[in-house]
Amino acid sequence: MTRSAHLAGIGSFLPSCRVPNAQLAARMDTSDEWIRTRTGIRQRYFAEPGTTTSDLAAEAGARAMKSAGLAEVGAVVLATTTPDRPCPATAPVVAAKLGLAGCPAFDVQAVCTGFVYALATACGLLAMGCVDTVLVIGAEMFSTILNPADRATSVIFGDGAGAMVLRSGHTAGNGAVGPFDLGSDGTGRDLITVRAGGAEQRRSGLTPAPGDEYFSMAGREVFRQAVEHMAQSARAVLGHVGWQAGDVDWLACHQANLRILVRLADVLGIPEARVLANIAEVGNTSAASIPLAIDQAYQAGRFKAGDRLLLSAFGGGLTWGSTVLTWPDLTHP
Repeated sequence: MTRSAHLAGIGSFLPSCRVPNAQLAARMDTSDEWIRTRTGIRQRYFAEPGTTTSDLAAEAGARAMKSAGLAEVGAVVLATTTPDRPCPATAPVVAAKLGLAGCPAFDVQAVCTGFVYALATACGLLAMGCVDTVLVIGAEMFSTILNPADRATSVIFGDGAGAMVLRSGHTAGNGAVGPFDLGSDGTGRDLITVRAGGAEQRRSGLTPAPGDEYFSMAGREVFRQAVEHMAQSARAVLGHVGWQAGDVDWLACHQANLRILVRLADVLGIPEARVLANIAEVGNTSAASIPLAIDQAYQAGRFKAGDRLLLSAFGGGLTWGSTVLTWPDLTHP
């Protein structure tokens, strides 16, 4: 019998330092109005000095495990672009902080698509019978790689973490995750990137140009490609599962920019009222954005068992991916 993956628990965590637009406007050539009208963002959260990505991930993971009623899981998969160190991976550190001795743990790097890729990886582990439960986490500290003088990126991103626990099952229905549609295009790697610090730059023998150590993004082209690829991917996964746009109760896509969310919903034919959007309060949290948005909506009591969620994301690589989730009968917090 084919094994399937089911959502068993969910959790999220935001650091304590709230950063409103006015705080950023005070030190760069921008304003609260400029930020809100172009991104839909009013504030974001930055981690305090001394905090690591693994700290955020472990807290979100612990909350998801508590939601699932589990003290242990079979594996940990962490999606992040901002690991504690370039080497080793951060997931084993998270597993250790959660007391998961000997648990297999590894990172997935697909930038803003990371959580969807991590979910697909976790579903594969469950389908093959490698484990019976997987903790999937998206955690980011983008504040550590942003150029404080670049208003095109520094006003958009925030720190945070979100997590889901998946368990194996043998039936479809409430809680079921998948199928997936995934894709990439490496020819677009310069559109979303940190140029310095990797083997390419180090082996070149060249001194990095000023600012190359920071995250950069070609906003207009990213906007166009994000809508195009997420729409194509979302339609593909809807076709796989046999849903129409009207069957979708909630569109839970990567919180990149409010205009992207609205445009994607319009292209797909999904009413804006069904779009989960928390970007105004937390900004773009990259790989953490989808589980953060879903958990906050869950905490607010917006879901009922059987609701159909469409998840879609686009990020650096370029990468993109989509999946579906039928909401389970979780005990409400």
